Amino acid sequence: MKAIVQERFGPPDVLRLADTDRPEVGADEVLVRVRAAGLNPYDWHMVRGDPFVARLMGVVGLTRPKCRVAGIDAAGQVEAVGADVRGLEPGDEVLGFCPGSFAEYARTTADLLVPKPPSLTFEQAAAVPLGAVTALRGIRTVGRVRAGQRVLVNGAGGGVGTFAVQIAAALDAEVTGVCSARNVDLVRSLGAAHVVDYAEEDFTDRRTHYDVILDNVGNRPLSRLRRALVPTGTLVANGGGSPGHVFGALGSMLRLSAVDAVARQRLRPIVPSPPAGPTHEDLLAVTALIEAGKLTPVVDRTYALADTAEGVRHVEQGHARGKAVVTVP
Repeated sequence: MKAIVQERFGPPDVLRLADTDRPEVGADEVLVRVRAAGLNPYDWHMVRGDPFVARLMGVVGLTRPKCRVAGIDAAGQVEAVGADVRGLEPGDEVLGFCPGSFAEYARTTADLLVPKPPSLTFEQAAAVPLGAVTALRGIRTVGRVRAGQRVLVNGAGGGVGTFAVQIAAALDAEVTGVCSARNVDLVRSLGAAHVVDYAEEDFTDRRTHYDVILDNVGNRPLSRLRRALVPTGTLVANGGGSPGHVFGALGSMLRLSAVDAVARQRLRPIVPSPPAGPTHEDLLAVTALIEAGKLTPVVDRTYALADTAEGVRHVEQGHARGKAVVTVP
């Protein structure tokens, strides 16, 4: 089969299209014929082996990649199932987490797959798993957003941000999205009551205070983010992002974790580490929102499988509009 492989850590240029063996499924595994694969900051972290602590922990491999084939988000059709798998059959259309998804076939477990909503194309479905689950956890699980609360999403035009704005709006929160000028209309169309162009206005200027802030960018000091919260507000930091902003406010929160013990504000990181982090229930929750018409993936760019390195490079630059997706012929 055709797949995007990497033999060493480095920039996206280390990725190459090659012929490799098709995965064989174990008793509890599923083989997916990949039709499209989502691109995430997670992917360039894995390609570069960054941060280095992830190598020391054995997450990505120490001196070379643990997973030779890159990618995690996928949408496609079930090709084969193991003897112990129930509820899935060959031909079923699915989306979910498939390590090695930048390939014609990828292997995963049944609990990391859910039925693809019929309303979505494979490209739209591939944009869902990591971005939507991260947003769901940030807004609902960690942020505990309730109706009527003021919620700010920093990086509202990106992969996680476009989902987060919609999820917060679906919970009847008053949503403010922070984004670039080119994304203002998009973010407003997703349900934001207010949109801030970060080049023209600083949302930490104390003019408005928020019950929950989801920071997907990490470009503001922790002290200023806390000033933008109400006294009992919650700051949720989404680890990741572009080089120079990796883990952004998350690093500050870890250094100042003692503050959380005495302050009334909640300071919480969210760092999903697929496939161990997200759950089957998370995937079902986001697809339920999609089927209810409350959540729509925003796909900005698509890349051919052979051009995956170009797509990873685009996401790494940190200015994606919605999601980028790899199509697999």
